[in-house]
Amino acid sequence: MNGFRRFLTQGNVIDLAVAVVVGAAFNAIVQSFVADLLTPLISAFGGLPDFSSLKVTIGQSNFMYGNFINAVVSFLIVAAVLYFLVVKPYTHFKDRTAAKIEATTRDCPECLSEIPKAASRCAFCSEEVTPVGL
Repeated sequence: MNGFRRFLTQGNVIDLAVAVVVGAAFNAIVQSFVADLLTPLISAFGGLPDFSSLKVTIGQSNFMYGNFINAVVSFLIVAAVLYFLVVKPYTHFKDRTAAKIEATTRDCPECLSEIPKAASRCAFCSEEVTPVGL
């Protein structure tokens, strides 16, 4: 039982639970945006107030392909918002941080250990190296 309790209280599980709740709330906002703002805007130009009324009837079966179109539009909006507001800024921040870290170190020419650029002696093999200006 202790192992299960540790598993539940680990940061990863709690972070995942918070992410799911925030994702569900964000999904509700996007669904409202699509239903209340985007679909009426599309209907102003296309003349169709809501895609959910689109269907094909074959025999006794109704194929509601309009609901699928609504779901695809919602997905594309969620994906675009996540990409432009979360993924792209995070990638930019991560690349800038990595560039700063990489710019302060270099490889020792003798043992290939990572040493500071300004070092005049390798801390690993004690070989003298020429300092590189920052």
